[in-house]
Amino acid sequence: MKESIAVLGAGSWGTALAVLLAHKGFRVNLWARRPELATALRETGENKTYLPGVRLTGTIIPTADLPAAVKGAGLVVLSVPSHAVRSTARLLKPFLPKGTVVVNTAKGLELETKKRLSQVLVEEGLDRVAVLSGPSHAEEVGRGLPTTVVVAAADRETAEYVQDVFMDPTFRVYTNPDIIGVEFGGALKNIIALATGMADGLGLGDNTRAALMTRGMAEIARLGVALGGQVLTFAGLSGIGDLIVTCTSMYSRNRRAGILLGKGQSLEEVLDAVGMVVEGVRTTAAARELACQHGIKMPITEEIYQVLYKGKPVGDCVAALMERPRTHEVESGDW
Repeated sequence: MKESIAVLGAGSWGTALAVLLAHKGFRVNLWARRPELATALRETGENKTYLPGVRLTGTIIPTADLPAAVKGAGLVVLSVPSHAVRSTARLLKPFLPKGTVVVNTAKGLELETKKRLSQVLVEEGLDRVAVLSGPSHAEEVGRGLPTTVVVAAADRETAEYVQDVFMDPTFRVYTNPDIIGVEFGGALKNIIALATGMADGLGLGDNTRAALMTRGMAEIARLGVALGGQVLTFAGLSGIGDLIVTCTSMYSRNRRAGILLGKGQSLEEVLDAVGMVVEGVRTTAAARELACQHGIKMPITEEIYQVLYKGKPVGDCVAALMERPRTHEVESGDW
């Protein structure tokens, strides 16, 4: 048996990663915040709420006891929603030996501070932080379908350690030193997935979806580069790769939420129907504020913000985007 790993967060993604790591021979302590969920996982051998149809192997130990989950773990995987990253880090810190690598897998920004999630973890005293991102639906990873992702960290040793832990015949891991670009790509694509979902809900077709994805990628890169990311990162797995899968798949919560918004449902109704965290909602507000602070033009993000937070009809966004005054419409000059 290899070293033990703690996966904190028993949602769909945490469960899928626990299954992947268990198949590699690791003992995996899968921590659920709610004791009743941990009990259900132990009794049924399946996460019927968040990842139905994927069996949990015997080396996955569901628990609601955080100290027990991280005790002796050589690696901690943080798979909680973005809004819970700081509070979970504070719970985790007293039980975490110095130097333990923490891998964050949430894709978002902290709404209150507008900070990247790795910044939040470092602020909370976690000294070796990596980020796992890329086009990777839990439903497919849990079934062992071929997937490629990227891991970023402040130093190469940490990134390559995480790469070795996760690398599998069905799960290929690349490394990238640009943690800023990787995090912004993973977070901001959810905004564009909301937009493409809204367009699909309105029945606007493939041309509109393609336009939103390509111009959305331009927005993502503009903000990401302005805040220290590298432009090439946005052409990689955590950029265009994640954007493609999130904007085109029905596994995507953000796209599904956008479709329902496009069909006329309220945000409250949509979130209730999706039943899980839709990261793009909070990220839209955080990204819009960052764009305003730094003078970055993000017209798609602005329109999505108006729908989510100001009650603007979805159909009015199309005209607002298409009829904007012509300023600098040279595509290659936007990057």
